Amino acid sequence: MTAPIVIIGTGLAGYNLAREVRKLDTATPLTLITRDGGGFYSKPMLSNALAGKKTADMLVMKPVEKMAEELNATILNRRSVSAIDVAKHEIRLDDGSVLGYGKLVLAQGADPLRLPLAGNAADDVLSVNDLDDYARFAGKLEGVQRVVILGAGLIGCEFANDLLARDIKPTVLDVAAWPLSRLVPQQAGNYLAGKLAAAGVDLRLGVSAAAVDKAETGYRVTLADGMVLETDLVLSAIGLRPRTQLAQAAGLHVERGVVVNRLLQTSDQAIYAVGDTAEVNGLSLPFVLPIMQQARALAATLAGNDTEIKYPAMPVLVKTPACPTVVSPPAVGAQGEWQVDASETAVDARFVAADGTLLGFALLGEATRQRQALVPLLPPVLA
Repeated sequence: MTAPIVIIGTGLAGYNLAREVRKLDTATPLTLITRDGGGFYSKPMLSNALAGKKTADMLVMKPVEKMAEELNATILNRRSVSAIDVAKHEIRLDDGSVLGYGKLVLAQGADPLRLPLAGNAADDVLSVNDLDDYARFAGKLEGVQRVVILGAGLIGCEFANDLLARDIKPTVLDVAAWPLSRLVPQQAGNYLAGKLAAAGVDLRLGVSAAAVDKAETGYRVTLADGMVLETDLVLSAIGLRPRTQLAQAAGLHVERGVVVNRLLQTSDQAIYAVGDTAEVNGLSLPFVLPIMQQARALAATLAGNDTEIKYPAMPVLVKTPACPTVVSPPAVGAQGEWQVDASETAVDARFVAADGTLLGFALLGEATRQRQALVPLLPPVLA
């Protein structure tokens, strides 16, 4: 019998890869292993589901049984992998059982970063990185009036905007001087900050949280400057770290993520990585469009047609209805400067090289209409 393709993870990366594999190969046994329930849902929906009054169950588009049927696959849910034996082509599961593989794909995603907070309630700080996290967070919102969010990046801003729809006052903390500081220039960030503030978000920039303690009702957040905030819940959204522990323990090459070549192949020829877990050419891209590109390329490779990953320009839509925003940041180290055209209703910021080549953009408000015209002018992220 043909050794199976085994995929660890059933997020967008794992399930989309499985779907692409089945388009090309209906015969090879396929097994997916997941720590969660295995229902198919879209992770990006987690940060704007509150406005739609969505429960975790409502976000599941297809249950695990339906996914197993459609993919003609074995799906082991609420299970985890404890070790990989690269010599034997085997993985060991949490119950001690062993499963062989022909090809193994790591699609484990990433874990939320945690601030080193002091205080007797530091462990009570929530994060939302998967459907179970969302269920936990949404389940605590009954009667909540205030939420402190750590981090004014993409996810922090999206959750802040989403909480407003539940009449909850969000206070967002960040050490940066403006929101989305890694993606947009300051003038664009200031515009976004103004729109979020006008909608009801309390932005505290240039400062971080130092401690979280229990209070009579809720929590007390002490800032690095000594100020104290009273809140009902604390949500951390300061970023993600690729899950690399399993790969590292197996002796695979790991840097920030699990290092792969352009075939998405790790340092072991039978093991691949996709999604938030993977690092290709120094790039770890936790967004939907790169995942879709990876799924199609790797499925072809697994089907016997080696296909290198390529990334076109892939703008990111920030789900902040208070200020529509689309960003396509320049590559790290790109040489150029931001050229910003701002008005009361829009910010059109373009990162331009000395020769006039467009290398990135940030479009806010009415300027988002320029997205379709600008994307074809951008260089590919990975040619």
